[in-house]
Amino acid sequence: MTQQLELVAITAFGLEAVVARELRDLGYPETTVEDGRVRFKGDAAAICRTNLWLRCAERVQVVVGEFDAVDFDQLFDQTKELPWEEWLPVDAIFPVGARSVRSVINSPRNVQRMVKRSIVERLKTVYNRHRFAEDGVEYPIEVSILRDKVLMTIDATGDGLHKRGYRQLVGPAPLRETVAAALLKLSYWNRNRLLVDPFCGSGTIAIEAALLGRNLAPGRDRSFVAENWNQIDLKHWKDARQEARDLVEPPLPIRIVARDRDRKMISIAKRNANEAGIFSEIFFEAKDFISFPTDRDFGCTVANPPYGERLGEKNEVRQLHHDMGELLIPLEDWSHYIFTGADNFEREFGKRADRRRKIFSGRIPCTYYQYLGPRPPQEANETDSENVDTSVNTEDDYSTPGEF
Repeated sequence: MTQQLELVAITAFGLEAVVARELRDLGYPETTVEDGRVRFKGDAAAICRTNLWLRCAERVQVVVGEFDAVDFDQLFDQTKELPWEEWLPVDAIFPVGARSVRSVINSPRNVQRMVKRSIVERLKTVYNRHRFAEDGVEYPIEVSILRDKVLMTIDATGDGLHKRGYRQLVGPAPLRETVAAALLKLSYWNRNRLLVDPFCGSGTIAIEAALLGRNLAPGRDRSFVAENWNQIDLKHWKDARQEARDLVEPPLPIRIVARDRDRKMISIAKRNANEAGIFSEIFFEAKDFISFPTDRDFGCTVANPPYGERLGEKNEVRQLHHDMGELLIPLEDWSHYIFTGADNFEREFGKRADRRRKIFSGRIPCTYYQYLGPRPPQEANETDSENVDTSVNTEDDYSTPGEF
């Protein structure tokens, strides 16, 4: 298959612009950002490369068609008009998933049944048969209806892209890998700067940083449902994986520091880092946050501290924010990035953030507070946009950051 395809990268809400930039960096400049997804153009090889390389997207899908529908008759008829045979072989397994938001058609279960029936009717005519065994390769179909507009896609990923394969054990409130990668991409951190995560938990931020710093493709050690599709030449997958091997960077010049007061979590984080193949890039310590101060200059803190909805009591969280402010604010040449769902973080921390961005962590609306320190002298001539996406500043936009 050599023609250009319309593809979709599914994202967490708040990460659309980050994923659009990832796609442009991969060589796919034609992007359209929508809520929870980014559309882009690419050939069959793009399906392979984006599945392997996208750090912040949840999955990659192929667009089969799009139309308006306000009743099930319209849904059935227009689904039947789409060229399903271009994708579904006669023995294809094609489960149908559906969701509907603010639409007249609002029963996902009935949508699934109607779409499945419509596709079968189309394939009966094309393949001249009445029954389909569905014992071949899987082509998961997704139906998304938003404000009566129906988008029909086929999922090319399988298990979500956040499932890198290294995280065998997690703590009680794990941060999704794709979100952790986005926090890093929205920071000033790069492989030549010290990075500290003082609340590392199962190690996700530190591990994702090591993968990013080494330019290790996040999907290099896993498989994808589209690897079995006959529309994609196996050479594309082979070439994409070879490209991933060729682009690996040498070991980090400065080890990442990952700390947590819970020794059990440090043990879990070490095991996950070993599974990810980057254990030597991270220095793990079982230490309380209060031991944070360091004599290193121009470091970065990227942290997802516990907050009331997940761990700890409200009073403990407030005290933690106060302690964080006392320890971090004096580090004037550091940059601090705090991701939390807690209310009143800035007031309790003691300083307004330079930037803030709303990002969903699962179903929880969180805010990413960005305190931007100066660039190291050797980076003074580099543009701030190199590592920091400033295209969207959600929440309040304070023009002059300062202490309360």
